[in-house]
Amino acid sequence: MPIQRKIKILFTIVILFTLSSCAFNFTFFRPYKLPKSNFNLTVGTDTTFVKMDTITLQPTFLKRNKDTVDFGYSIQSIIFTSSNGNKLNGWMLKPKNVKIIGTMLHFHGSGGNLLYHHKAISPLTKFGFQIFTFDYSGFGYSEGKSTRVSVVEDAHSAFDYIINREDVKPTKMLLYGQSYGDHLATIVGVKQQSEIEGMILEAGFSSHRDEAVYTVPIIGNIVKQGICTKNEIKKFKKPVLIVHSKEDKKVPYYMGEKIFKNANEPKEFYQVDKPHVEALQYYSKEISSKIKKMCELE
Repeated sequence: MPIQRKIKILFTIVILFTLSSCAFNFTFFRPYKLPKSNFNLTVGTDTTFVKMDTITLQPTFLKRNKDTVDFGYSIQSIIFTSSNGNKLNGWMLKPKNVKIIGTMLHFHGSGGNLLYHHKAISPLTKFGFQIFTFDYSGFGYSEGKSTRVSVVEDAHSAFDYIINREDVKPTKMLLYGQSYGDHLATIVGVKQQSEIEGMILEAGFSSHRDEAVYTVPIIGNIVKQGICTKNEIKKFKKPVLIVHSKEDKKVPYYMGEKIFKNANEPKEFYQVDKPHVEALQYYSKEISSKIKKMCELE
């Protein structure tokens, strides 16, 4: 084979690997932005009420009126600033007619936005948890662009914001991560473990590289490892509950087992069924009971 042809082939392989690596790293984030004209969100201390569209099953946000559906919790929309300068949108879900026994800081997955993700965590409001969930840079109404660095900065900033709220200070704080949010919850949890009671990790991948290799075998190894949950969890000394489904097709069950193996006591693994990050839709009573027992709430 002529030397020039060999050089061209080698150059092509290098370019493809480089592009694939970048593509893999970017595809961890699939944010869905929301045009501000879509909804009339009240930001500040006022409460935003929810009406569910019966056709699309998507929530619409509006002032209270006769058509408002009462889900058993209210949503307060908040704008806070990340350490990277981006203004982020967060929602405080507050249970109604239920005694608040703790505050949950929720880290959602790598796609969509709060319109979808708040429904994955809201079942815990029925059991006395007020929940702060937020969109990372580039998601929903939040400013900026989502990168590995920016979302970690957002995660730390969300904790700094929520821990200083007057309605949070008297309560016990917990972290709840789902999917990519497990990665963020673990990073924040390790740093802030003196301030929290425990952590719940649902359907999380053990590392960026493990997830990439699962998605595309062999070539996924080119993805940068960075800080990974399976190693970072070794530094966490507070109670941890790992929740993973045998039916999860996005993040395989064995990754949850990897994280659990490296976690310190006290720890518990709770195996569930159903698709990715849907545990609370079916097992909210069981999971809330485990959380209360684990963190000695009530």
